[in-house]
Amino acid sequence: MEILALRHQSTVLERQLGEERPRFHPSDRAFLAALLHQLPLDVLPRLRLLVRPDTVLRWHRDLLTRRHAARSRPKRPGRPQTVRSIRTLVLGLARENPSWGYRRLHGELLVLGIKLAASTVWKMLKEAGITRRPSAPAARGPTSYARKPTPCWPATSSKQSP
Repeated sequence: MEILALRHQSTVLERQLGEERPRFHPSDRAFLAALLHQLPLDVLPRLRLLVRPDTVLRWHRDLLTRRHAARSRPKRPGRPQTVRSIRTLVLGLARENPSWGYRRLHGELLVLGIKLAASTVWKMLKEAGITRRPSAPAARGPTSYARKPTPCWPATSSKQSP
């Protein structure tokens, strides 16, 4: 292994003739780290390496970290899709109740025990081509807020003075 490591270093040096400092490519680092990691720690300082033994060990740690990160990366990044049966339920409720908006549909789903965001219900309706306003209470006439109610009791105090 020592001879292989030294040969690889010499090929790196030949590849970069005339440069001040040899620069290792990631493949060179991976090869040397995998090769020299198997040697005992007391042997590494005796070798004529172009880099310090600590550097080789750091390369090996980085190599393992990248490998672990690549393996543990989720296969499908992002939020999982809504279950198809819930989607058909939402669209069926929307077709059966044309006056309901997405907020009312969301409330009915919560009553049924289906936890789903209101924005998800809106998105499903939009994708299906169903556009509605959210269900709101019936609008009152324009004068209902303009007038103050008249009190049905006198404006004087009911307390008696002593």
